[in-house]
Amino acid sequence: MWAAACLLAIPQAQGPVTWGLPILAAVFIQCRLLCNLFDGMVAVEGSKSTPSGELFNDIPDRVADPLILVSAGFATTVVPWAESLGWAAGLGAVMTAYVRTLGAAVGAPVNFCGPMAKQHRMALMTIACLVTAVEHFFWDHGWAILITLGVIVAGCVVTIGRRARSAYVALETGVDEEAGTDA
Repeated sequence: MWAAACLLAIPQAQGPVTWGLPILAAVFIQCRLLCNLFDGMVAVEGSKSTPSGELFNDIPDRVADPLILVSAGFATTVVPWAESLGWAAGLGAVMTAYVRTLGAAVGAPVNFCGPMAKQHRMALMTIACLVTAVEHFFWDHGWAILITLGVIVAGCVVTIGRRARSAYVALETGVDEEAGTDA
């Protein structure tokens, strides 16, 4: 949520805040990923997982990812369709998780393959935020985020296709393509 707030404030920023907000957004994105990582480690390594734990692990991700990506679309004003690109990236993030979850629900192996899984999307957004902090010295402010959103959308399309195909093959043949083993 804090990363999204920083991103939304970028277009109105002036002075030192112009470079400070994207840096803060990058820090908050990484903090979110670390919290997610530590939560998973405590659940698995500490044997603290519960039958409903996956709900509490996955639902916040399905909110946070699109919130950050849609806010990134509003953070750049270099083209009038940037907001739509942010929405497309947010939808792509949800769809990658949906295809993974649907595949698992119908009996296929759980597939976290990319190229645009959560950690890949958030790594790109972190880099885009850091570049955004300094890009106004070189060119119009907002291009780094815009290009990153385009890469995320394209990568999500590929990821959705890979995950859907992998689930299909596993269900039809019993072979887990990603692992190279029988499912």
